[in-house]
Amino acid sequence: MKRLRVIGFLGVIIVMLVECRKAAVFPATQYNDELSAGDETVFMSTSKSFSNAYPGLSGYDVYVHSLGDAVFSRTFVTAPAPVNSGLGPIYNNNSCISCHHNDGIGLPTAGELQSSLLVRISQPGTDPNGGPVAVPDYGLQLQDKAVFGVPPECKINIAYTNQTYAFDDGETYELRAPTYTLSNLYTPITGSYLLSPRLAPPMIGLGLLEAIPESQILKGEDPTDANGDGIKGHANYVWDATTQTRQLGRFGWKANTATILTQVVTAFNQDIGLTTSVMPVESSKGQSQYDNRYDDPEIPDSLLNAVKFYAQTLAVPARRNTVDATVKRGEALFMQAKCGTCHKQTFTTAVDVTKPYQSNQVIHPYTDMLVHDMGPGLADNRPDYLANGQEWRTAPLWGLGLFETVNYPGYYLHDGRARSVVEAIMWHGGEAAQSKAYFTHLSKADRTAVLAFLASL
Repeated sequence: MKRLRVIGFLGVIIVMLVECRKAAVFPATQYNDELSAGDETVFMSTSKSFSNAYPGLSGYDVYVHSLGDAVFSRTFVTAPAPVNSGLGPIYNNNSCISCHHNDGIGLPTAGELQSSLLVRISQPGTDPNGGPVAVPDYGLQLQDKAVFGVPPECKINIAYTNQTYAFDDGETYELRAPTYTLSNLYTPITGSYLLSPRLAPPMIGLGLLEAIPESQILKGEDPTDANGDGIKGHANYVWDATTQTRQLGRFGWKANTATILTQVVTAFNQDIGLTTSVMPVESSKGQSQYDNRYDDPEIPDSLLNAVKFYAQTLAVPARRNTVDATVKRGEALFMQAKCGTCHKQTFTTAVDVTKPYQSNQVIHPYTDMLVHDMGPGLADNRPDYLANGQEWRTAPLWGLGLFETVNYPGYYLHDGRARSVVEAIMWHGGEAAQSKAYFTHLSKADRTAVLAFLASL
């Protein structure tokens, strides 16, 4: 009996030692490649794939997300009005959803009802915070629409020049290069100015990108190309209107916005002409279009925070066909081409007890969140804080394979010039020139495999 007690005691000790051992690294082979956003991945591949709340939200959080969704979809009208008041007097569109169609990419057109392209404008130089210099009577963004009886700032004209190229095996492709000009200016512009078109990007996964620790992002920096691989990514630090401090830029085509809240209030103010407590002054202030109404802010904090939460908690669709042999070969080729150097596969979000739904999540956004020189072909020649005129933030690739499904026919790059993933790849230059050359030299079968991999994201 005594012997049995001793054996039992030893057994308890062994169990305790096993349970108290240091946590081992989770085997990479056991990760589910379909889970692009960890627990906040949704299994959907329809036109509504970008419009789903995080699966892990509480009942109250779902309510706030739904409230934000309603405001995001709201069509605003001219003041005074009993509901949805405050549009303009100058603006780019009358709702958030009119640019972010189905919470995805938009149409690279200007002046039309469903246009999703806006144009930034500035003078050469930097302002006191290191950002672009506003143009007198125009600010930092052109508003090409206006309410009845008010002149818009201008008309934006887009013209394309098409040119045909060929891969090494003789298959041809076409690239279209846009040119942007202004007409019907409401008042002359004094001096030189810089233009930069920006297409509305997808809304998915923004909260998870915001939750990536800054230290993880900065680990990827190599501004002097110390490792000699030709890649010189670096962070963009910007002035944040919400906190009135200098912060790491995470959002926007040049990583020129630090937080989702700032992104939301800026879009309300500049894109729709709506004021908030963060930006309480109309975009038309000081111009002839100013309405002289004392009705600001037009969006109360309760609704502003709901829209911020909505943008923060849009889930990411799962990858598809991850075990397909062609997709796997395409992934290997993608890495061999060094595309994964900038389109970094994996991050882990910060531990945050206030946001358990996105805390400590292993995510696969395929971006390093840094800005890179993409060559003269894609250059807008307009600096934005630390991002120069040829630098752009590495665009996240999650959801890429659903662009055509969500926003047929699908457009790519910062101004929507690319009408296919192939065109987007072939516009790469600068630090990505070697990767583009690798793709150019591939056989038709291998190019198809790379595209199959990208379509799985």
